[in-house]
Order: sequence, then C-alpha cells, then structure tokens
Amino acid sequence: MINRSFFYKQIKKTLFANKVTLKQVTGLNAMLDYWEANYAAKDDRWLAYALGTAHHETDTTFGPIREYGLGKGKKYPPYYGRGLVQLTWDYNYKSMGQKLHVDLLDNPDLALKLENAVPIIFIGMTEGTFTGKSFKDYFNGAKDDWVNARAIINGSDKKYLVADYAHDYYAAISYTT
Repeated sequence: MINRSFFYKQIKKTLFANKVTLKQVTGLNAMLDYWEANYAAKDDRWLAYALGTAHHETDTTFGPIREYGLGKGKKYPPYYGRGLVQLTWDYNYKSMGQKLHVDLLDNPDLALKLENAVPIIFIGMTEGTFTGKSFKDYFNGAKDDWVNARAIINGSDKKYLVADYAHDYYAAISYTT
C-alpha cells in the first residue's frame, strides 16, 4: 500500500504550494486506489507518469474536466476532450466504452465521471490505446524516458512540464510496511 501520509506531505510541498483541496484529494485517492487494486505489481514510474499527466490534463484539479474551448476549431466535436486525460475522437470514446462496458459513444459526458475517468487514463496509457504508445515503451528495464513518454497521450506538447510533474509524483511514492 502506498504510504498516503508521506505521499500527501511530499506533493503538498512540491506540487501544490502546501494546500490540497478536497476535490484534488478525491481524485488523487481514486487514482491511487485504482492503481493499488489493478496495477500494484507494475512499475511505479507508470503510476507517477499517470499522476503527472492527470495533473496537467485537469489543470491540477484532479477532477475530470471538459477540454477548454470544447474542441472549437477542431475536427472531433462532439467528441472533444473529457476526463482526466482529455479523451478525444469518436473512435476513442467507442473503444474505451467497450472496455469499460459503458456507452461513451452515445453519452460522451460519462467520461466526466470519476469512476470512468480513472480506468480510462490507466487502461489507455497501459495498453497504448490513445496513440499506439504505452508506458512500457518508455519505462522498462532498459528505458527510463520521462520526457518522451508524453507521446503516450499527446505527442510532445508540454513534454518537459509533464515530465517534471511526474518526477515529483515519483519522489512521493513510498510504501507502508
């Protein structure tokens, strides 16, 4: 189990200017709980990078949000970004909906529910369903590429920033005995 006391003490100092809101704690705990239930034996760098991604993609709220601008000027409305990872495009909504047994294609706002948004970020990043790239392409026994891991989600947009967030989360992951 992740030592939540240590985790929150660390991220408050490094990422949240000593104040974490209830909404942030709710989202963070949902992500940590899901990780512990489904991926605990996997590489902690994966968790750290998912947390860094959600930190950026939700504008630090850790609550599923709608893409700013709602996809205006893009080719994908009404499947603009939603969730912890800003799921876009009809085919991604369809694929994730099938994986979760939730009709995201006809009800894309269901990606805004934390109980759907959390599995979406982990499944998408673990299986490489968003871009064809996955955690294992950047974090494995031979590779430790925090910067280019951004390709799992969004090419190279803000790759250094997200890498910095992920490093801070990685430093906060500790386990109880």
